[in-house]
Amino acid sequence: MAKLNGIRKTKDGIDIYAPSDFEGMRKAGAVAAKILDDVIEVIEPGQATATIDNFVEQKIAEYGVTSATIGYRGYQHATCISVNHVVCHGIPGDKKITDGDILNIDVTVIVDGWYGDTSRMYVAGKLPRKSERLIQVTHDALFKGIEMVRPGATFGDIGQAIQSYVEGNRMSVVRDFCGHGLGKVFHAAPNVLHYGRAGTGPVLEEGMFFTIEPMVNLGRPETKILADDWTAVTRDRSLSAQFEHSIGVTADGFEIFTLSPAGKFHPTYSA
Repeated sequence: MAKLNGIRKTKDGIDIYAPSDFEGMRKAGAVAAKILDDVIEVIEPGQATATIDNFVEQKIAEYGVTSATIGYRGYQHATCISVNHVVCHGIPGDKKITDGDILNIDVTVIVDGWYGDTSRMYVAGKLPRKSERLIQVTHDALFKGIEMVRPGATFGDIGQAIQSYVEGNRMSVVRDFCGHGLGKVFHAAPNVLHYGRAGTGPVLEEGMFFTIEPMVNLGRPETKILADDWTAVTRDRSLSAQFEHSIGVTADGFEIFTLSPAGKFHPTYSA
């Protein structure tokens, strides 16, 4: 196992952080989660997604932290806001959300050099029944994956748990996007797939930090990228949902760094 800048790397190139590094991730994750709690107050029909993004940018400044996405590969917003059939990387703009829309808001902040990355679902107005079921399955699939996290398990165990649960509910897991390692960098090894076979892939070790962020579609799993080179949508225009947590592998399991301080990770505030 090699060392780089004091961080050990596995043979698969995955960073292994020290126990003392967990505190940095806790702080970064807590700020990101608090911002997603705060933004609830501006989610309502008639609100432009750019207004929501501006609110988040103001909160980032208020908390004295840095946006990881403004300036990242040319991106110029503090959030990605993905509405209805947008799978991920939706760009905030003048389009207004309407009653019954569902939206994922994804925020990443940098706190003292550590990255906190999380996203969750929101609802504008009244929640339609089919959207409610999609959101619940996606939420529960994330936690099915998280429950697999412990030293000695594999990343395939995580993917298999998510895929089997989603497909058992007659929905589909997006294959084109995945979770990722993070810590002192925004994106690093490994790619955390939300599908796969148990017992395959790199073995989890204490000190690994990564996101699990399943994207689930009501229809087929295929996506396409729009002309802006960012926005990914479902090819069949079916609804899509996503939840994301930043995770650390502990000696006997996992720690979630991005838990909602107010208990509002789920849009009905039940989890």
